[in-house]
Amino acid sequence: MSAVQMTNATQTESKVVMYSTTVCPYCQMAERLLKARGVEHIEKILIDREPGRREEMMTRTGRRTVPQVFIGQQHVGGFDDLSALDRQGGLVPLLQTV
Repeated sequence: MSAVQMTNATQTESKVVMYSTTVCPYCQMAERLLKARGVEHIEKILIDREPGRREEMMTRTGRRTVPQVFIGQQHVGGFDDLSALDRQGGLVPLLQTV
C-alpha cells in the first residue's frame, strides 16, 4: 500500500467522537449534521450506559452536558457549537483534516 493509499485509508476511519446519551435530542441533531457533512462513522460514548465515562467527559471538556463532540483531538463542543462552526463554514474543512 502506498503512502497516499495509507493516508486515504486513515482519513476514512472515524476520527469523530461524541459523548452522548440514548435519549438526547441535541445528540441526535449533532449526529444528523455530521452525517450530512459526510461523516460515515461517529464513535458514540453513551454516558448513561457507562456512568464512569461521564467523569471522563467532564475532565476532557470541563462541561457536564451532552453532546460533546471531538473531531480528531479538537474539542468542538456541544450541538450549538457544532452548528455555529458549520454556519461559519469551518466544519467541513475541519472534518477534512482528520
